[in-house]
Amino acid sequence: MASISAIGPDTSLTRYMQEIRKYPMLAHEEEERLARAWRERGDQKAAHTLVNSHLRLVAKIAMGYRGYGLPVGELISEGNVGMMQAVKRFDPDRGFRLSTYAMWWIRAAIQEYILHSWSLVKMGTTAAQKKLFFNLRRLKGQMQAIDDGDLQPDQVAKIAHLLDVPEQDVVNMNRRLSSADSSLNAPIKMDGEGEWQDWLVDDSEGQESELAEREELTGRKALLANALKTLSERERHILSERRLKDNPTTLEDLSQHYNVSRERVRQIEVRAFEKLQKSMRTQVAEQRQAVRAVQARMA
Repeated sequence: MASISAIGPDTSLTRYMQEIRKYPMLAHEEEERLARAWRERGDQKAAHTLVNSHLRLVAKIAMGYRGYGLPVGELISEGNVGMMQAVKRFDPDRGFRLSTYAMWWIRAAIQEYILHSWSLVKMGTTAAQKKLFFNLRRLKGQMQAIDDGDLQPDQVAKIAHLLDVPEQDVVNMNRRLSSADSSLNAPIKMDGEGEWQDWLVDDSEGQESELAEREELTGRKALLANALKTLSERERHILSERRLKDNPTTLEDLSQHYNVSRERVRQIEVRAFEKLQKSMRTQVAEQRQAVRAVQARMA
């Protein structure tokens, strides 16, 4: 598709608005003729004319998103991309005007750009979150909740009801919109000494904790392995099938395997588990006694 008028780095918004007013709006019949020419024959000139005749619509829609702190020129440029996508997919046989169809593509392109540019942190990943992002400021204005603090509980409840989202999502989004991203390399004080990242706390476990946890897990496995050796082959098998598997084998299946009643299988399972617990407690007690003996010799 041919290029369209765009706001370059050296083009002011006022000049751009003056330029796009030169493109006349199309009558319904002319619009339909050009749309068919593009759809049926791939007429680039017809597509170019369709896009240019709607540049004022793009600018009008883009102006409605000025409150998000992004350059209007960039919003218009993204809207123009959405306009081109609309022309590519427009079907004149459906009976509605191009402007009615295009406004959805224009808004979608601008909103996606805002979501990706507004914050370094990914947000608005679901349709409900996008709806909340682009309607929260408007609803706050209607409630005259224009300060940057937290919303009142009744305000949160009303917004959540109107937008059909959880109240916690409203609270979280409001806090995100009320505070811009800050660099972790920004100095804490005016003298430049120290950065915010110096105060970040690592919540992950240290190497010592990980090593201790790994050794404890290894010890538990050793205790279990030794305790299982005290069971008979049948007790060990039944206990493993009933207690140590993610999907335990049923009593019915085990009763058929050993040709005994389900109650007998249950009794063997209970007895084996009690023997296992007793063995592990005995091992732990012996280990503690050994440790105390060593400590006594070193004292």
